[in-house]
Amino acid sequence: MEDEKAFVLHRYPYGETSVLLEILTAGCGRVGLVARGVRRFGKAFGGAHLRPFQPLLLTWSARGELGTLARAEAPEAAIDLNGNAVWCAFYVNELVLRLLHRHEAHDELYRAYDQALRALAHDPCHEAVLRVFEKRLLAALGYGLELACEAHSGEPISAHGHYRYMPDEGPVVSEATDAGRPVSGATLLALARECLTEPEQLREAKALLRDALARLLGDKPLYTRRLFRSLQREPTA
Repeated sequence: MEDEKAFVLHRYPYGETSVLLEILTAGCGRVGLVARGVRRFGKAFGGAHLRPFQPLLLTWSARGELGTLARAEAPEAAIDLNGNAVWCAFYVNELVLRLLHRHEAHDELYRAYDQALRALAHDPCHEAVLRVFEKRLLAALGYGLELACEAHSGEPISAHGHYRYMPDEGPVVSEATDAGRPVSGATLLALARECLTEPEQLREAKALLRDALARLLGDKPLYTRRLFRSLQREPTA
């Protein structure tokens, strides 16, 4: 692969002098690459720092599960993340690492990831940015939420309605069941528009999306969520 747009999701020591990179690419999805000699010669590889949140152009050769990095360029500066935005971005990285299998191309997910990092750098409402990314991630993986219509009747969601979200069906009017996650029509519509502005919408969207992600993540907790709690920054992720 030559000059593929990419971001580093994570890097691990590999052997004595190399690193193993988990990267997200525009055309190839998630890929594992070995960058040989990086730890011997310094952090830069061909002038590009192989670190998270740095837009990259990567060239590699592939044999089997892992490829070998041949060239790296940084077409622009690293996305400027500070404070809580950094931890939010690591949460986004962990979600992608946990849920996206290697070598599954997801161009729409790459765009959503790129947009999320840039939004975290400029949008003070990190919670809203994370909820939109989680929604887009679920959709890219084939588990998108039904946000426009009531599951049983097919009627459009009412902004003034009250619903319960059923995992295998979608939103059902709250009078019809005691199961599922309670959620207002206003929150469902705001999430559909990707415009979460009210505290109640953010709270309900967080709970709804956490339920949906939990079905895919299984029992193993996310490290970044534990970190948020220890730093008392848990409200975002």
